[in-house]
Amino acid sequence: MRILYGVVGEGMGHAIRSRVLIDELLRQGHEIKVMASSRACDFLKGRYGDEVKRIHGLHLIYEENRVRRGKTLWTNVQAGISGVPHNIAAYFERVDGFRPQVVISDFESWTYLYGIMHRLPVISIDNMQIINRCTLPSEITADVEDEFRLAKGFVKSKLPFCAHYLVTTFFTPEIRKEKTTLVPPILRPEILAVTPENGKHLLVYQTGEGYDRLADILHQTKMPCRVYGMRRDITEPEVAGNLTYMPFSETGFIEDLRTARGVIAGGGFTLMGEAVYLRKPMLSVPLNQQFEQILNARYLQKEGFGLTAPDLNTDATVHEFVARLPEFQSNLARYTQAGNTTTLSKLTELLDRAAADLL
Repeated sequence: MRILYGVVGEGMGHAIRSRVLIDELLRQGHEIKVMASSRACDFLKGRYGDEVKRIHGLHLIYEENRVRRGKTLWTNVQAGISGVPHNIAAYFERVDGFRPQVVISDFESWTYLYGIMHRLPVISIDNMQIINRCTLPSEITADVEDEFRLAKGFVKSKLPFCAHYLVTTFFTPEIRKEKTTLVPPILRPEILAVTPENGKHLLVYQTGEGYDRLADILHQTKMPCRVYGMRRDITEPEVAGNLTYMPFSETGFIEDLRTARGVIAGGGFTLMGEAVYLRKPMLSVPLNQQFEQILNARYLQKEGFGLTAPDLNTDATVHEFVARLPEFQSNLARYTQAGNTTTLSKLTELLDRAAADLL
């Protein structure tokens, strides 16, 4: 089939999982044109070249571990005003003559709109739709009801009336809307290829500001810590007591994740899904006012796979996490996932139905 594939550029998780699915769809013989924004476009263009077209997309502004709503809104309004004509032209330039038969959107609006306007079946694949299409218990939304309502309204309006929604998740709330299927996190082949080991170190990934005490707290654990993101200018590992500051390396990061005793990081879905799959306990610190990250982190704790905390500036949180690592590891032992088999099987089924005009 001829597939128009859209990828939102906010956060690299969308691009990483889209790369997995695009590779599989190409292997199956489908023809694909990709529309992507921001960093997702750069990432995918490096793999698929001219089959990827850049478009404007939403981006968030973060300061001091929180989303700055005012700056985010104003920046996107300004960019949107100048970007809309370019985006429209880009679609006609790229799609004219291709005549897609189906649209797949990873939370990307322009491909979705093209599909709706041309009466094509649109398949949504992302982790965000769980906010709107499932029933979330009060313990998950407690104290963040305003953020929940704002996020739900945004997600609901983003891609309405798709032919089907595949929602990636490591937890399973009750589905409240039809045409919705929960599937496991989509894992990159580099993660599927490794065998996890229970090592002695903590993997720490922290790029946010405002954690001046974190290094001291990590020193107090007396555990080896491989720290990514806190010293972005280094090119070689730097040792400071039980802390080793690591330069960016995808291979090195995956190896440190594979052999970690536990993970301390933010609330992003991609790394959390990989940690759960590899059965690594996680202490998650979601961005303030970013409900999707708060949701991920609270469900992580609800499932018994780790802890969540609003910040990393208190000793007690990290010490509790370290003390409870055996408990979290025991809980993670019950998690099962057969790679990407379930997701790929369901996507193939949907594409078959679309080809037969049954979607």
